[in-house]
Amino acid sequence: MESSDVVIVGAGIVGAAVARRLALGGFRVTVLDRGASAGGTSSSGEGNLLVSDKGPGAELDLAVLSGRRWAEFAAELPAELGPGFPDIEFEAKGGLVVATTATGADALLAFADTQRSAGVDARPVTAAEAAELEPDLTPRVAAAVFYPDDAQVQPSVATEALLASARRHGARLRQGVTVLGGVVSGGRLVGVDTTAGRFGAEHTVVAAGPWSAEVAGNFGVRLPVLPRRGTVVVTTRMPRRIRHKVYDADYVGAVESELAALQTSSVVESTAAGTVLIGSSRERRGFDERIEAAVVGELAAKALILFPFLADVPVMRAYGGFRPFVPDHLPVIGPDPRLPGLWHATGHEGAGIGLSVGTAELIGALMTGVEPEIPAAPFAVTRESLRKVTTG
Repeated sequence: MESSDVVIVGAGIVGAAVARRLALGGFRVTVLDRGASAGGTSSSGEGNLLVSDKGPGAELDLAVLSGRRWAEFAAELPAELGPGFPDIEFEAKGGLVVATTATGADALLAFADTQRSAGVDARPVTAAEAAELEPDLTPRVAAAVFYPDDAQVQPSVATEALLASARRHGARLRQGVTVLGGVVSGGRLVGVDTTAGRFGAEHTVVAAGPWSAEVAGNFGVRLPVLPRRGTVVVTTRMPRRIRHKVYDADYVGAVESELAALQTSSVVESTAAGTVLIGSSRERRGFDERIEAAVVGELAAKALILFPFLADVPVMRAYGGFRPFVPDHLPVIGPDPRLPGLWHATGHEGAGIGLSVGTAELIGALMTGVEPEIPAAPFAVTRESLRKVTTG
């Protein structure tokens, strides 16, 4: 039996961030994944690091903390991993949220006002100022807000970088290993049984994204994480004409919605590689992997409202993935008192890339008995808003 202080189930960006934080803290860490690292949700997103889509509260606090940690990590990475490691493409380019209707404008400006009350740098700009930020933006701007703290990374490379850093500090990564169940002794989870044998650990962290409910279920614990499908359209490469992350004001409502039916809003941004990413869709339909032409068409049509020039830009491909949805729209982070030794770091839905390093900070503080920088109670699996779905 292999043993370590911590077993992390899931080698996506959240598991990678937790592994790095704990390894840096002196824990002996083993990361297990039934597939390849960054092979699930982490490879199917846009790499967003956002504060612009979050209202005052616990998730915004986590996003602000994470933003600071991402900037630090991006600065530390070249010296730590060497010049031969791929660039994580951290870009603090800012975000521009645009409303094209009077109703949308009122809602956007009111939302930005609540964010400013929580300390977010949310700057209303005129249509002329929006055009200076984005010269190819539609002239149909009823209101716009600029968020200088929004940023982006290349999510797959960032995941591999976090894992590489964790491994440099002693963490082990085992791929192609499926967790089958837990090893319980004296009412405490003390390890996991897998297709590669038994791994003993004082702590087991479930960071398996939309598959976290399945993993927790193998330990006899109910966890209300469901897959929420998303699709992204990618254009061919071209000279950069979109300078920031730009999305319509409907995006925030889609993020916060509990509806299972398809919802789309326009989210458009360039990448360092020269492509343009076009989202965003949300739909709960289990683990159905099909890419549907109707969804791609709807995303493209809404993107043209913001940037009409995209009508002449060919689409190269579309891809999709599953985001870990939790009914009250907050991730589940911390220990599970129903089974001592079990921890959760999941349920971030579409914000997992951005919130990963802040999540790792919370797990690291709680596991070592240190007071976290932000309150951890709102993310607890025992919180009132989840009580019925975890015990019912």
